Amino acid sequence: MAMFIADEPGSLHKVKQFTRELAGAETNVAIGLARLGLKSGWVSKVGEDAFGRFIIDRLQEEHVDIGNVEVDNRYPTGFQLKSKVIKGDPEVQYFRKNSAASQLNKKDFNSAYFQSASHLHMTGIPLAISLHTREFAEHALNFMRSSGKTVTFDPNLRPSLWNTEEEMVTVINKAAFQANYVMPGLTEGEILTGYKNPKDIAAFYLDRGVELVIVKLGEEGAYYQSKSEEGIVSGFKVPEVIDTVGAGDGFAVGVISGLLKHLTIEEAVTRGNAIGAMAVQSQGDNDGYPTRNQLNEFLENNKQGVN
Repeated sequence: MAMFIADEPGSLHKVKQFTRELAGAETNVAIGLARLGLKSGWVSKVGEDAFGRFIIDRLQEEHVDIGNVEVDNRYPTGFQLKSKVIKGDPEVQYFRKNSAASQLNKKDFNSAYFQSASHLHMTGIPLAISLHTREFAEHALNFMRSSGKTVTFDPNLRPSLWNTEEEMVTVINKAAFQANYVMPGLTEGEILTGYKNPKDIAAFYLDRGVELVIVKLGEEGAYYQSKSEEGIVSGFKVPEVIDTVGAGDGFAVGVISGLLKHLTIEEAVTRGNAIGAMAVQSQGDNDGYPTRNQLNEFLENNKQGVN
């Protein structure tokens, strides 16, 4: 989506000026991976309008492949409004019902494009936006796993997009069970599994075939468990939290890049914590995501341990 960030603090209806940016969990991850030097592509639809052209231009500037982005002249590009906060979580309002992206469906699936990739990152958002996008996402997930590719899954729960919590839990978990690596937040894990302890949340998915579960613990860091390893990687202390939006996607960038580079789980989770910490110190959703050199410098200057 296009995003308009308020230039001044306060309720959105009172703000007079906004700055346009780019938003979206999947675009955040694609941009973050590209900044680290990996080849990433984003798959979706945009409208044949100014917002759609803006999104395509921004992704090209970030060197994200847009070879499988379709321009639809029937539906508009979605957008959102985001308040400016001194610290903490901003107010966000979405305008994406009947957007071009919500029309993405199984007929749009390009098997050659997906076959060319080694890894798929997926969130629970397309499972919720529409039945069209759910069908597409589920097909993409099945295709990648049957092709021997790896998949990371971030539930990224959006309860307001679902008819009932029961439906949300059922559909999200069905997808999660098929992924190699699952990365819920602690609260999300409790909703999806019924357990409050990170160890129990991880066991819930490991018992159903997932290879690695990483439970995000906010500023405390993250807990990970596989069949043979487990641990807690402490979070990085930051001088000031400016905006928390995009931190979870930044965490995913660090973990995915680490796993694709065959780092240890501990090292991959440490990268995730690092990028999450860098993200909360900036206003935009992905403004704080680092280049490879910036990440290495941050890690060198902020040594962390694992429990």
